[in-house]
Amino acid sequence: MALQLGDTAPDFEAETTEGPIRFHDWLDDSWAVLFSHPKDFTPVCTTELGYIASLKPEFDRRNTKIIGLSVDPVENHARWSNDIKETQGHAPNYPMIGDQDFNVSKLYGMLPASTSGDPLERTPADNQTVRNVFVIGPDKKVKLVLVYPMTTGRNFDEVLRVIDSLQLTVKHKVSTPVNWQQGEDVIIAGSVSDEEAKEIYPDGWESPRPYIRIVPQPAEERSPVGTR
Repeated sequence: MALQLGDTAPDFEAETTEGPIRFHDWLDDSWAVLFSHPKDFTPVCTTELGYIASLKPEFDRRNTKIIGLSVDPVENHARWSNDIKETQGHAPNYPMIGDQDFNVSKLYGMLPASTSGDPLERTPADNQTVRNVFVIGPDKKVKLVLVYPMTTGRNFDEVLRVIDSLQLTVKHKVSTPVNWQQGEDVIIAGSVSDEEAKEIYPDGWESPRPYIRIVPQPAEERSPVGTR
């Protein structure tokens, strides 16, 4: 079954380009982005893996780890890394899971439970549903699920934007409006009464409708790169 928002992200053991991991232990108290791709040495994914590598300092600032996955073996990931570096300017600087037994893909609902056989004999089309992005919180819960077609490159700037929103709204009783960017106005959560809002926001709020209460984004302190 497909994972739903709020589900506990399945734990697993796997081989990666940075050695074996147990996922929940690797996650520790960080946020994480787990993103998958159908096959190594594919064109769209090559651009994605290089671009997200260039964004790693931004993910680090958000206490967010990155981990990739395909059903190809780890040795293939290592060889592919050279192509990514040469064509995109950035080699993967995060672990890549070799999901040869399809275990993780099945746990996360990306492939049917009946999937079996030699992963090297599978084509990208066979694995076209392995094109997901999962954002997972320090509580090990799934916070975001995105599924992309093979022909469309993923927007990892949008993933950063969503993480900013998630991290803000878990600390403060607010929601973020359409196309919100870091530093812009936010909306007081509907679970907050006007009486409680007056205590939190003594300067008041803009209210074009009673159910829309707009306030400046609460001040956030960002940790330096590489720290928590």
